[in-house]
Amino acid sequence: MDKNDRLLTLLQSKNIITAEDVLKIKSEIQKKNINLGSYLLGEKIIDEEKLTEIKAEMFGLPYYNLLNEEVPENVLNFLPEEISKTYQVVCFEWKNKMIKIGLTEPNLRSMEAINFLAADEKLTVQYYLISNSSYQKVFKQYQKLEEEISSALEVKAREEGEDIVAVNTEADDVSAEDINSAPVSRIVSVIIRHAVEARASDIHIEPFAKESRVRYRIDGILHTSLTLPKSIHNAIIARVKVLAKLKLDETRIPQDGRIRLLVNNREVDFRVSTLPLVNSEKVVMRILDTSRGAPTLEGLGFNKLALRRIGEGIKKTSGIFLVTGPTGSGKTTTLYAILNILNQEGVNISTLEDPIEYEIKGINQSQIRPRIGFSFANGLRSLLRQDPNIIMVGEIRDEETAELSIQASLTGHLVLSTLHTNDALGAIFRLLDMKIERFLLSSTLRTVIAQRLARRLCEHCKAPTELSSDVNQEIIEEMKKVPLHVLKEELPNFTTPEEILQQHKIYKAVGCPRCENTGYSSRVAIAEVIEINDALGAMINKNDKNLNVEAVKKNEDFVTIKQDGIIKVLQGITTMEEVLRVIES
Repeated sequence: MDKNDRLLTLLQSKNIITAEDVLKIKSEIQKKNINLGSYLLGEKIIDEEKLTEIKAEMFGLPYYNLLNEEVPENVLNFLPEEISKTYQVVCFEWKNKMIKIGLTEPNLRSMEAINFLAADEKLTVQYYLISNSSYQKVFKQYQKLEEEISSALEVKAREEGEDIVAVNTEADDVSAEDINSAPVSRIVSVIIRHAVEARASDIHIEPFAKESRVRYRIDGILHTSLTLPKSIHNAIIARVKVLAKLKLDETRIPQDGRIRLLVNNREVDFRVSTLPLVNSEKVVMRILDTSRGAPTLEGLGFNKLALRRIGEGIKKTSGIFLVTGPTGSGKTTTLYAILNILNQEGVNISTLEDPIEYEIKGINQSQIRPRIGFSFANGLRSLLRQDPNIIMVGEIRDEETAELSIQASLTGHLVLSTLHTNDALGAIFRLLDMKIERFLLSSTLRTVIAQRLARRLCEHCKAPTELSSDVNQEIIEEMKKVPLHVLKEELPNFTTPEEILQQHKIYKAVGCPRCENTGYSSRVAIAEVIEINDALGAMINKNDKNLNVEAVKKNEDFVTIKQDGIIKVLQGITTMEEVLRVIES
């Protein structure tokens, strides 16, 4: 007996239809080629909720009516919108370790998808049958960015007496009413909220000839989020300026400001930067979610050799400890992770930062303000009178800061800071370029980390892949240069470099709803760490021309950034394409 026959039999047993009705209904749905449920509802033989209740009995599931219920946002969002839409399912209750899922039609695929998600959170799933009307009512609660923006734009258009907001290519003056109007405020609020929810690090609001573009930087890559009519660009920029307490009438020069907002019940800071362009201004907002707390070094993805080197470096009570890399490579985040380790009651830790990205209890954190004379150099002079044990300087930008950092390390302070160089050895030559004497550098520099951030593969959709023979050979050759004990502790199945590709799967990015179809989710550090031991210190002091990677390898175990990246490819953490992208950038 098929599903239709079972349902018709059940309806007949409840005296909702007769035997004659059964024959007629079968004939009609075959003739009209329509679904049985649609026919029953269309002919008003039964109402939708009653039909769903009877179907629930047929499938052996409890029935639930959601027509008069509002589902909390955090409960609804357990299921990504794409999964809800694809399988016609919603999550409507989440208590302790149990979730309740409403299905419009039970099927194996939808239940497998939900069970997979629930297993990740160690949740028990209870299934209910719901009507299509219940599903549609709850599904409307998904707040998509485009829908919210469209709604705000429609309100603005009605206020202006237009069906569509006119496209205006001129940079007009913005009225106070526009700046503070509910639609413009709502647009800015929605842009900010969705950026925070998407774990974006930056928001770009950019003007073009006929539109305004909003992009989010997520895991180091810019993604277009939406486009808006050019006519409201200036009002949006002005609203951001108001929030950041910037001059509204100043559009000729760049301005910088800060905003602190409550987003999803937590305080989030934004560093705002405006830039005059040909036909308007561009705004970039750096998101500083100080409430998240700093991650751990293990969480960032440092290998075991790097962790040992870092641990040895921060045990020193004096000296210079540097983290290097290009902008956006996670240098400051690594310093915060180190500060968390060093943060003990018996030591005084003070920082000079621009900006303060994480707030750490027990540490004295200062925001530099160069415009009023509070620079890294001036701040460092003041800090030395504050009886610090450990000093963190956000960045060594100039000769004066470099010299003061060296002096601080010579007087018994451990100084942590960052530099913009491509590799660990580059930090030595950069400090020499800043006119630091060789004998001072060789006696104070303790440890240098050079790092990049590569995107992590999404664990929910990554898939095995094959690489070209050239790339395979490159992997083997690089792994031959890595100390064997490092390969053995990072790759449990390792035997020899030649057999490494037979022992480990290589994965590629695919894309799924959990990772917004990018194939990646969050980032991992790939790094090299050099300990400036006596031999390397002597080479710095003597201006030895042979101070290079090979010299480092002769004096200590060493894994380059590229080699660390390849190890993470072999561990299934990232892709070869991603490693090459961040190294070559």
